[in-house]
Amino acid sequence: MSADELLADRFARDRPHLRAVAYRMVGSLPDAEDAVQQAWLKASRADLREVRNLTGWLTTVTARECLDLLRTRRRRAEVALPEPEFPAPEAGPGGTPVRTAEEEVLLAESVGLALLVVLDRLSPAQRVAFVLHDLFSVPFDEVGRVLDRSAVAAKKLASRARNQVHGAAPADRRPAARHLPLVAAFLAASRGGDLETLLDLLAPDVVRRADPVLLPPGMPTELRGARTVAEETRHFAARARMGSVAWADGGPGIVIAPGGRLMAVLRLTVEAGRIAIIEVVGDRARLDAVTIALPPGPGRYAG
Repeated sequence: MSADELLADRFARDRPHLRAVAYRMVGSLPDAEDAVQQAWLKASRADLREVRNLTGWLTTVTARECLDLLRTRRRRAEVALPEPEFPAPEAGPGGTPVRTAEEEVLLAESVGLALLVVLDRLSPAQRVAFVLHDLFSVPFDEVGRVLDRSAVAAKKLASRARNQVHGAAPADRRPAARHLPLVAAFLAASRGGDLETLLDLLAPDVVRRADPVLLPPGMPTELRGARTVAEETRHFAARARMGSVAWADGGPGIVIAPGGRLMAVLRLTVEAGRIAIIEVVGDRARLDAVTIALPPGPGRYAG
């Protein structure tokens, strides 16, 4: 094989890793594919004879492309693309398969919806530092080179990001943490429309309050009673399938985030082992004010 063929073969093998890094950084499949494609273009034009770790070099180039995109997005006050349909990216070495909106939803779920929501609230530098170091174990000296900062500065950025991702110290949440399995069971029952389980999990006099923006015309913003709330919950099973357990304002909650893009937050109050209050936040100004963090557990960095 020629040098160009060897490079193309190596890049094809590294593409899934580069795509995984880029997607966690930018939260958008087409943008992640664009960053990977730019990394390929730079690799195909560069003199790589002095490169000892090609995968590391490609990761660095991809990360820089993502950082530029995040900074541009921040300057324009943009968020990840809201459109449900995405154009197919240009073909790279060996051909790039066509991506669909459905695939992006599945990818977001595999990565972790709550993680993507929290990452989207970090500064560009914090997000890059956290993703590279905490999710992909890139040393801080290499992270610093991507960010044009020292290793010490990169470590501080990752630490600040980590604090935001995980929120308050676990000791502060010990009393509420025992309610997380109940919240997970509620989410699972909501996804499956399991009326009997919902009735078991809800307090008899449970109250559901919701922002009007999330409700069909004519539906009341407040409902009371376990059966009434459970029946309504069954109608929103599709939304529940886009949900993930998270901390919301320091208590147990659920984020509804199709494709990793925050649409609603459920803040749950548990009393006597049952859910007593469900507050559904969907108004954009109120959503922006909700503090969201990942719950503890091995699945918090899914994917």
